[in-house]
Amino acid sequence: MSLTTPALLFPAISLLLLAYTNRFLVITQLIRSLYKQNDTNPDLDIRKQILHLRVRIIAIRRMQVAGISSFILCVVTMFAIFVQQLYLANIFFAGSMVLLLVSLFISLYEVQISGQALQLQLKNLEQLSDD
Repeated sequence: MSLTTPALLFPAISLLLLAYTNRFLVITQLIRSLYKQNDTNPDLDIRKQILHLRVRIIAIRRMQVAGISSFILCVVTMFAIFVQQLYLANIFFAGSMVLLLVSLFISLYEVQISGQALQLQLKNLEQLSDD
């Protein structure tokens, strides 16, 4: 393994972290908006939405932690290669890949729960239009 092998993950991890951060910011804005709306006009559905969004925020934070940890292990891998500790470099690189995989699986989970919430809202909309 050379220095370029772990360096190849840098752009991928950076783009993932940017996407995770954007999702986090959009959801926090939505939570603030719903919270303000619930303050002025209390509604059980809005509170349920906020609680559901909270679960998504927790998932996104876990995705970010796993992604950042993967990035750190990539840098440590490069350092281990630089000081010619190839055995350690292989271990750190494997750890980096595992953490990246964990981050992606959590992302998949977050996408699933986001889709379920959207289906519930659309179902409610359909019920209102049927009335």
